[in-house]
Amino acid sequence: MSAAQPVPRIGLTWLLVAQVLVILPHLPHLPLWIVGLWLGCAAWRLQIFLMRAEFPSAWVKLGLMLAVLGGVFLSRGSLVGMEAATVLLVAAFIIKLVELRTKRDALVLILLGFFTVVTGYLFDDGILAALYSLLPVTVLLAALIGLQQSTFAARPWATLRLAASLLLQALPLMVLLFVFFPRMGPLWALPLPGDKSITGLADSMAPADIAELSRSPELAFRVSFDGTPPPRSQLYWRALTLDRFDGRRWSQAEIVAFAPPPRWQARGRSLDYEVIMQPSAQRWLFALDVATTDLPDTRLLGDFRLQRARPVQRPLRYRVTSWPEALREPQASPLLLRRALQLPAQGDPRSRAWAAELRAQYGQPDELVRALLKHFREQPFRYTLRPPTLGADSIDGFLFDTRSGFCAHYAGAMVFVLRAAGVPARVVAGYQGGEWNAGGGYLQVRQFDAHAWVEYWQPERGWTSVDPTFQVAPERIELGLEEALGEERSFLEDSPLSLLRYRQIDWLNRLRLSWDELNYDWQRWVLGYQGERQLEVLEGWFGRIHGRDLALALVGGGALLLGALALWLFKPWRRTRDGCLRQFQRFERLLARHGVHRAPGEGARSFAERACEVLPDQADAIRAFVAAYEVQRYGGQPAAPGELRRSLRRVRRSLPWLLG
Repeated sequence: MSAAQPVPRIGLTWLLVAQVLVILPHLPHLPLWIVGLWLGCAAWRLQIFLMRAEFPSAWVKLGLMLAVLGGVFLSRGSLVGMEAATVLLVAAFIIKLVELRTKRDALVLILLGFFTVVTGYLFDDGILAALYSLLPVTVLLAALIGLQQSTFAARPWATLRLAASLLLQALPLMVLLFVFFPRMGPLWALPLPGDKSITGLADSMAPADIAELSRSPELAFRVSFDGTPPPRSQLYWRALTLDRFDGRRWSQAEIVAFAPPPRWQARGRSLDYEVIMQPSAQRWLFALDVATTDLPDTRLLGDFRLQRARPVQRPLRYRVTSWPEALREPQASPLLLRRALQLPAQGDPRSRAWAAELRAQYGQPDELVRALLKHFREQPFRYTLRPPTLGADSIDGFLFDTRSGFCAHYAGAMVFVLRAAGVPARVVAGYQGGEWNAGGGYLQVRQFDAHAWVEYWQPERGWTSVDPTFQVAPERIELGLEEALGEERSFLEDSPLSLLRYRQIDWLNRLRLSWDELNYDWQRWVLGYQGERQLEVLEGWFGRIHGRDLALALVGGGALLLGALALWLFKPWRRTRDGCLRQFQRFERLLARHGVHRAPGEGARSFAERACEVLPDQADAIRAFVAAYEVQRYGGQPAAPGELRRSLRRVRRSLPWLLG
């Protein structure tokens, strides 16, 4: 069929359906005017099909493109970047519909649709997104079939079934290519736009920030331990250290990134585990103290946090060995200690006065710390996500007036008092605890597990971690946030549909954990199946493989695979078993000896009519053979090679001079 032919009705129908299915998963990150653009273009194209409207002129198309560029710039603030480029691609995919004149245009539109489906993985690479993408791909294949198969014009469901069967037939090849083809960085490994917000810890902290995270059920990371995991009360996942206070917010000093690695001594039992971290757009990694990893371009910074050279823009899998009982920096540099004593020149006078009293009463840092923890435990402090608003002197207001808050309040207030008393201290931000998935054998840590605690320094003993929140709400550390907020009933109050709120319903909780386990396996074995993981799997199957041997094996295996695929597609053995076709080939050779050669692509009837013009005396026998051939091959009747052989013999007898 010529590519210049008009688009048939069935092809246009499936194209319109395909556009809806392709655009649907992009809607959360598309401007609303895209919906209006599609509705307008689809209505216009239908009017063109009904011959009630004309195709747009060049000026109209230029105006549409300029309007789209203006809309992208106004809605995204730029024409550069992943989100802006995606909006432009979707808009081009839509506008192409109104200039859809020929089958060639339809083919371009279908190819644009396939590419638009793939760009969806830039925003969501989960298992549901992958399964959903099969639907628009199937409909795009149906549109492609509708362009080529006019016999399907009145049978849309047959077209869809054929497209689905083609996709299923391609599935084994897809799996083999996925397993054996050398892995490259996927398209969805592209950096996220700089202005894209991701739920998680930031490089500075105010109490309201932790409160906001505590209302989010989003996943932060998953952990699987080698052996028995530690108790929940010991799971303090360090992200970063905050050592600078401006009176309202705690932040990290930039000099930490340039400081030499900290000095520490391994003590006690080590922990080995694997982490799969969700994208955070930050460079720090989550780990228990003190952590070491062999992940490339990652190092332990001076504040004991793991940090990569590049931000985490996609799910990241890494292995860690931690030493929870390690001796951390028993001799610290004077510069580090000065940073751990920094306070604003003014503000919070009552807290400073109380710190002076404590320093006079307790001579040793350990004694002063125990006194502070006892104060939090015995005084009427309350753990809540709905604390009263604090004034300019926020530390004073919390310690002496409201006495209500959550981990960020307690950690920040304790570090302030320790520093005012002359004890080097700092706030550590990260996550605490997590939910154990017994079926999958791993721990899942979510944003509402965000936590802040304290570490202070003393000579020869280095840094020691303490958690003032434990003194006020021990159930937060030992059981989790939901139990700590039981009376307040504020756990995930902004997410009423989250299944995490209904963990007391046994069957629903099991369903949630099973679904999370499935997503965990998807991340490990599909999204995480990159270069090193692929090599591990192949070496597990075939033993130690060198690079050259692996390349030869993949090339040889690929050649065998393509050869097998060619045999399966072309089925040369069927040519010898197809009696009708074999008799027709003999008919062709018989007429070729008399000078009548069949042209490439020429139909049987056209060939026969041309032969009758050259051989008029044999016309009846030739037409009789071709009629029998067409009935048996295309008429849906069982093949009868014997009848064709008899018709062919009659043609031979009518040409006796060819037999001598």
